[in-house]
Amino acid sequence: MISLFNPQRKAGTPPSTVDQVDVARYCGTWYEISSIPAKRQRNCTKTKAEYTLSGPASVTVRNSCVRKGRTVSVTATASPLQGSGNAHLKVRFFRLFIADYLVIDLADDYTWAVVSNRSGSALWILSRTPYMHEGLYETILGRLRQRGIDTSRLMKTVQ
Repeated sequence: MISLFNPQRKAGTPPSTVDQVDVARYCGTWYEISSIPAKRQRNCTKTKAEYTLSGPASVTVRNSCVRKGRTVSVTATASPLQGSGNAHLKVRFFRLFIADYLVIDLADDYTWAVVSNRSGSALWILSRTPYMHEGLYETILGRLRQRGIDTSRLMKTVQ
């Protein structure tokens, strides 16, 4: 598995997250600005994630995109990992598959976020709007690079 993170990082150590995420503020629609496309995301456009509170410690996540002219989606349930400041989510798909989503960078006003998995093989730059100003995008890339994160495999998402 290819990792995005600096080879100096101790193997098996997940990327550091932000200190705290206000789950209610994090809920809503996030548009994918760029990502390292997973196999299931290839040939997708207009990719977005919609987070909705579904309980005191639970969030419903609907990921969708347009593929070959049709909207495809998957719904999952996310729960913050205790003691993570809500920045580490356990996301359950199809009641079988559990994925770790880590919020590794977040705007103070919750207008953009960067999410990774534990191994560093996946990364998503998200925005509340379908388009992000190029200067802001470059600033986020710079912040990631300062942390030793390889951004060369990120691909912009067509919205």
